[in-house]
Amino acid sequence: MQCKEIIQVIEATFPRTAALGFDNVGLLAGRSEKEVSRIYLALDATDVVIDRAIKEGADMLITHHPLLFSAVKKVTDEDFITRRIVKLIQNDISYYAMHTNYDVLGMAELSGKIMDLQNGGEVLDVTYTDEEGNPEGIGRIGNLEKDMTLEECCVYVKHRLELGSLKVFGDMQKKVHRLAISPGSGKSSIAVALEKGGADVLVTGDIGHHDGIDAVEQGGLAVIDAGHYGTEYIFIEDMKQFFEKKLPVLDVLTDPIEHPFQII
Repeated sequence: MQCKEIIQVIEATFPRTAALGFDNVGLLAGRSEKEVSRIYLALDATDVVIDRAIKEGADMLITHHPLLFSAVKKVTDEDFITRRIVKLIQNDISYYAMHTNYDVLGMAELSGKIMDLQNGGEVLDVTYTDEEGNPEGIGRIGNLEKDMTLEECCVYVKHRLELGSLKVFGDMQKKVHRLAISPGSGKSSIAVALEKGGADVLVTGDIGHHDGIDAVEQGGLAVIDAGHYGTEYIFIEDMKQFFEKKLPVLDVLTDPIEHPFQII
């Protein structure tokens, strides 16, 4: 089927209108009329990912994070970003990104389920209203099945997200019951988590030194930094299942789960 037909199926569930204003989602390179039989799914369009997609004979590459965020004045092989665009076009691979539209209409609910928030939790930061008038947005907040110490919660999060390590700010013996999760870079979610429902702990990524200690000082909010990749790689398997259900005629390959850094 053609690339544009696949896009129609994607955007029926994850419309581009749900993306946040700063974002750049949709078909970013390649032909909309490209015949597609094999899709390659990844979190980022890195050199390694693009080479894998080429090796696997993919017709379409779909990532969560857009390769292009801001405008470029030229597309040549002299820049490491646009060089990737050149390679994709040379190999006739159509490239599509679905970022905050997926965060709002897919990642948020999925992360709440993974954390097993009671009744699925509620939207943490409302940014969008769907066609039926339902509020949607970034992250989820809800109650854990039982109280636990922050230390126990760290073990719980590591288990749920299948992580080897994480970073935590807060008193490890503090009891936590209400958990907020904001996959990706969640610095901006700290204020929301404090204001909305009095979260005891926020699970997110990319938390700096001052962000973490200020969260604890401001409102006693513990912060578990599970990493940007660690909270968002769930996109890959979720979208694989999406295509298997919606477009079973397609061959869908997934990038291996490889965290981009090591702790030694």
